[in-house]
Amino acid sequence: MAEANSYIRPDTLQAALEARAAGDVVVAAGCTDLFPATERKVLPGPVLDITGIADLARIEPRDDGVHIGATATWGDVIAAPLPPAFDGLKAAAAQVGAKQIQNRGTVAGNLCNASPAADGVPPLLTLHAEVELASAGGMRRLPLAEFLTGPRATALRADELVTGLFVPLEATHGQSDFLKLGARDSLVISITMVAARVVIEGGLVTEAALAVGAAGPVATRIGTAERALIGAHLDPNAVTDEMVAAHLAPIDDVRADAGYRATAAGELLRRSLSRVAAKGAP
Repeated sequence: MAEANSYIRPDTLQAALEARAAGDVVVAAGCTDLFPATERKVLPGPVLDITGIADLARIEPRDDGVHIGATATWGDVIAAPLPPAFDGLKAAAAQVGAKQIQNRGTVAGNLCNASPAADGVPPLLTLHAEVELASAGGMRRLPLAEFLTGPRATALRADELVTGLFVPLEATHGQSDFLKLGARDSLVISITMVAARVVIEGGLVTEAALAVGAAGPVATRIGTAERALIGAHLDPNAVTDEMVAAHLAPIDDVRADAGYRATAAGELLRRSLSRVAAKGAP
């Protein structure tokens, strides 16, 4: 077992998994959520820093989809040559804090933090993202919707590390968008946020993926609205407030009340779909 004040920075995944299996460790990468949550001058040890594992920092198109490594940063996502289906994720990345945060914070860390207002979750849901989990005993994948189990809660086991995200090939098509509502344009926790990805063939919608965040315990897909778009010309007004609200469980807090959040989510989805329509089929 690692000593309480030890700092472990392996350069291979195998070594990291062995350290994870040896005992309770604090997993560190970008630390943009971890340090504020710690409220101390130093992290409580032992600390397992996974940023020395080069393979985890890569964003790679593959024959069966796109892989985003666990230590890939928001800045890496913005710079990566990805298809238009990822434009929503890139737009979310550009609004995650200031440039310094974007260049340190990791996409996987945003998921492990599991905030209901995590900006990366709605666009990743529209991309059918799966979370890759590894332990000394093997690897598994979970759909993102199953990985996030509640506010600040995930399905990550005590002996596991998130090694990356996988977007299947069929979800890399279409146009996408992301919109966030807050007290200002950036450096703010969302009142609500939405993401949309739409595939149009022959002038008709053949696939639609819509998601809303910061309006319930976890971000969620809006299946009723998705189905309303399929088989027709893209009409943002086909998405009604009632369709959207039926999937949400917003709360009242200092940023907004529940009713406003639900109504705003519907309006944001229509605006996002109008932006997608303006882009046209890729």
